Amino acid sequence: MTAPVNPTVTSRSSFWRTVKMVAWSFVGIRKNSEYKNDLAQVNPFHVIAVGIIAVLLLIAGLMLLVNWAVK
Repeated sequence: MTAPVNPTVTSRSSFWRTVKMVAWSFVGIRKNSEYKNDLAQVNPFHVIAVGIIAVLLLIAGLMLLVNWAVK
């Protein structure tokens, strides 16, 4: 008999897997085999949400860097 799967743990691990996947995509370094494994296991809504948050953080970081450099 198999143990019941806890959807909260699966969802949480999928979310953090998505965060790692988006972070690697920003860097631009990723093996094709790992990319395919990630695509099979992540939730598309997580990818969209994490991508938007990452872009906003990148823009905010660049704005802070520019403001610091100009001072």
